[in-house]
This record gives sequence, C-alpha cells and structure tokens, in this order.
Amino acid sequence: MRILLADRLPDRTIHDLEAHGHECVMEPGLGADDLAERISGYDVLVVRGTQVRRAVIEAADRLALVIRAGAGTNTIDTDAAAERAVFVSNVPGRNAAAVAELTMGLLLAVDRRIADNVADVREGRWDKKTYGNAEGLLGSTMGILGLGSIGFLVAERAAAFGIRVQSIAKEGRSPTATARAEELGITLCDSLDELLGSCDIVSLHVPSSPETKHLVDAAFLARMRPGAILLNTSRGDVVDEAALLAALDEGRVRAGLDVFDGEPGSGQAEWESPLARHPAVVATHHIGASTAQAQRAIAEGVTEIVDAFMAGEARHCVNLMPDRLGASALAVRHLDRVGVLAQVLDVLSTAHLNVQHMVNRVFRGGEAAVAFIDVEGDASTELLDALRAIPHVLGVSVVVLDEDAGATP
Repeated sequence: MRILLADRLPDRTIHDLEAHGHECVMEPGLGADDLAERISGYDVLVVRGTQVRRAVIEAADRLALVIRAGAGTNTIDTDAAAERAVFVSNVPGRNAAAVAELTMGLLLAVDRRIADNVADVREGRWDKKTYGNAEGLLGSTMGILGLGSIGFLVAERAAAFGIRVQSIAKEGRSPTATARAEELGITLCDSLDELLGSCDIVSLHVPSSPETKHLVDAAFLARMRPGAILLNTSRGDVVDEAALLAALDEGRVRAGLDVFDGEPGSGQAEWESPLARHPAVVATHHIGASTAQAQRAIAEGVTEIVDAFMAGEARHCVNLMPDRLGASALAVRHLDRVGVLAQVLDVLSTAHLNVQHMVNRVFRGGEAAVAFIDVEGDASTELLDALRAIPHVLGVSVVVLDEDAGATP
C-alpha cells in the first residue's frame, strides 16, 4: 500500500513499513489545508496533530485507512470517513505514561509555583519568603474524571505521593477496570457533586465529545473547593475557558493546563491566550504525549495497525458501528460450498432485510461453516423457511436483538 505520513514519526516506522512491502512518503510540513491536494494516490494516511477535514476524505481516490498516531480522533472528520467507508483507527494507551507524568509535573508546578520560582531566580530575584508557603500534596484528595489508561496511571502516581484518589462510580465499567480501581484504593463517588466538593485536585482525562464539551463550566467550578487545583491534559474544549478565567480572577481555583480550546494547530506560532498568561495558571504547549518513549511506542502501534489491516482486521477502529447491530441475529449453519452465502443474501434481499453485520466462521476440517448475520427488521417464519430450503443449509436459528422488533424462532 502507499502510505502518506503527514506528521513526523520516528524513522523506524518508515523502515518497518517499507520492510513489509509498503511505499511510504513522510511530509511533516503538510498542513490541514494541504492534505486535500496531496491525498490522491494514497491508501493510508497517518497523522498526529494535523487535521483531516471532510474535503480530504472527499478528494481521496484510494484512501481506505486513516491512522491517528495517538489516542484522540477529534481532529479527524470521522463521519465523513464513515460515509466513504474509510476506516479511522487510533493508537490508544501508548502515550499514557507520558501524559500521566506531565499531569503530575503540572500539579507539582502549581503547588510549589515552580515556574515563578525559576523566572525570579533567573532574573536575580531571591524571594524565599513568598515561595516558601506551599500547602503540599501529602494527604490531599484528587478526583480523576476519566478512568482510562491515562487516568489509572495518574492514580498510581498520585497514590505514591500520598494523595487519596477518587472517581465517579460508572455503570458498565468493565470488571477489569473495577478490580484495578479497588487495587489502587480509588474511592468511587456517587455523583459529580460529591466528587467536586471533596477534592483538593481535579484531573481531567476524558475524550473530546459533545457530552464532554465545556464539562468544566461555571457551575462545575463553583462546586470545587476554594483554592482547589484543576488539571487538564485531555482536550481543550472540555473546559469553558471564559468560566475558568473568571474563577481564576476571583482566586477560587488554580490550574495546570496542557491543552487549550483554539490552540495553534502547528508546532510553532504566535499565540495570545489570557488564560495561559494568567498568574494562577501553569501552562504547557500540548506536550503531554511528546516524549521519545511515547513516540516510539505510538510508532510501533501504527505499524501494528497497518499489519492488522492487511490481514483483514480493523484494529482500534473508531467509526464502525457496534459489532451487534440490527433487530435480529441469524445463525445459518451450512456446508462450506461456493454460492451458499450468495443464496442466503439473495433471500434476505428479496425480503428487504438489510444486513448490518456478518461473520462467517469455518469449522475445523473445512467441511461446514456458520454465518452469523445481524439484520435490520423482522425475521419472519416465511424467511426462515426460505433460508432452510437453500441447498447445503443445515439449519437456521434466530434471536431478537431489538426487543421492539418481533421475530419468529
């Protein structure tokens, strides 16, 4: 495949991909406005921070896969990609340690006013009287919003500092995550109000989404303890910056921020942000994942995704529908013969049932197989009889996925 890397990745990535027979072109100077004219002729696009807009997807003639060399995919128009059957995959978890390390660095910098200390010493000002009155972290309480791979690593590091860690009880959390929370001694609060009212530090590790946009608003900040520290190493639009600026001006909170809403999209730029310049803020340049260790790990993840894609697996794909989709799930057991599945699909088409998901698995020995087919609509008795009448079909069963849709077993 032809692969365009629109941001810089370690040379090892190019070496590994080319060793697997791919043609790679790395053009880290490409910006969001350049991609639409450059994407023609490429099967795969790899980006880090560069935006992939709808115009890029629509201009592509061969594009099948977009890889975000990182976790978040909010810079990619995943809806446009889904409309064109272009897979969008990310590389989750590989930069988690780097982001967790920066989170703790920001916390220390806010508590001990490290940046101001350094600035004054460099200017020849000695002011131990001003800077020698930090509260300290031992015995404080941190609330973590977003117990994913990064959130858990932050919890580990916070616990090592003697910080009590809390999060919010969440329905649907996996048994593994629940066990991990118990292992780390994380207290699970019943509500956001309970969490905010009992924490000295609140650390954000949630994705950018309509549900999390401006999660931190005026009401959120009002519920935080006076003097509490807000840490954001997730996404800029999670915070209502005007509300945070007002809370900072009133002296109610302090903040350590690595991300900003409307931050520059390039590596270097002139930029003016009243929030970043506020004396109660320690700010960094969206560098949470920017360590050599993290970038090597992410680069390895990119290669793994391309290899899996060549083998027919869409690893870490974010714009596919859930595996089980539709009103009814059919299990069609059949002899593994040419044309059987074509006849099955023809029967479904005649019945105006659209296939939402399908997997065909061959049994050991290669003589028989079973096709699991999720369909949109009612699997009637007549349909099941028609499927069972197909030559080489051994049996058909059905279960209802959508309780509002009827099905005949």
